[in-house]
Amino acid sequence: MPRVPSASRRRIAIAASVILALALAGCSGGGGVSVDADPRKPFVLEGVSNLTEIAQLTGPDAMNDTAAVSVAGTDLGSMTNVGDRTFFFFGDTFGERDPESIGGQGGFWRSNVAAWTTDDDPTDGIDFEGWVEDDIGLAAALIEGDHDANGAGGEVTKIPTYGFAIGETIYVSYMSVKFWGEPGAWDANHAALIVSRDGGESWSPVEGVEWPGDSNFVQVATAEVSEGGEDWIYFWSIPSGRFGGVQLMRVSATEAAVEDQSAYSYFAGVDGETPRWSSDMADAKTIVDGTIGELSVMWSTYLERWIMTYSDAGNAYIREGITPWGPWGEPIELVSGSEYEGLYSPYLNPRYVTDGGRRIHFALSLWGPYNVFWFSVDLERAE
Repeated sequence: MPRVPSASRRRIAIAASVILALALAGCSGGGGVSVDADPRKPFVLEGVSNLTEIAQLTGPDAMNDTAAVSVAGTDLGSMTNVGDRTFFFFGDTFGERDPESIGGQGGFWRSNVAAWTTDDDPTDGIDFEGWVEDDIGLAAALIEGDHDANGAGGEVTKIPTYGFAIGETIYVSYMSVKFWGEPGAWDANHAALIVSRDGGESWSPVEGVEWPGDSNFVQVATAEVSEGGEDWIYFWSIPSGRFGGVQLMRVSATEAAVEDQSAYSYFAGVDGETPRWSSDMADAKTIVDGTIGELSVMWSTYLERWIMTYSDAGNAYIREGITPWGPWGEPIELVSGSEYEGLYSPYLNPRYVTDGGRRIHFALSLWGPYNVFWFSVDLERAE
């Protein structure tokens, strides 16, 4: 199993005591967002402005020395807050990579790696303070893929899509990729969870919790939501690839529920303003139509609305949601593919906002350099 070096373990122990004392839970590190189910509120997001590329986070010439842990190329970088730490979960990672190469290729291939930080100032980039490491101090896979598309298992890799925390326990959803197809298209075997109960030091599969590879619940974005006097983990979910719409599921924010497949329920529509939840995945309703690529969702304290970011047809977009299930507004261009060719995976974190929440900071992957970059943009709210 991957490990964190001894100095990092000491820091983990300190952080864990803080986490326990504060009884923090959920993706935002500060408890769930209370739902106002009234769908009649107006949309207030008029647009975005002042897009700024702040820093390169990974790879050659990045602000972080990722070569020290043998990370020359990687992507994704969804974020999960656990106490004062933020974990970044990256996808296929290569330790050796020709500077002239394009996309995910190279040597010393790991299906996924993770960095962590306590840097809470997003304005100048994010300084990584540690990684989940192997015995010699290199970034290690949390759960390794087979790397064999033609084998009996038919698995190329395991890609993390999003994480969440229940107290000190960290969960990451991943998809088992069966086949990489044309750009934006791939087949999955299934989606499942891995868990760490020791501050990210070691990881293991969650047995008995899995979604079919042909379902709408292969890639997810998560947030903690308070509804009906209970805390829930919500999962905004899309199929494998970048050509499906968004559906919604939830589970009670307890370890026992998260690790019980029967505890998950699926948004099946509304009765008036009251959402209906079904134990049958077949009842799930699409809440956002379109061709949605890797997505991220969070509550905007500035807009007092939900916001969703994702990639579609080479651009990155943002939408505004009145409730977690909608209605959702029309897409607004966040980053243009004409300026940043090969962009995907615009990932948000409620910890990384400034200017009273007006300015959001986000990770963005670029296919050409095959590395992760850090951006900011201002939200323009209607008066």
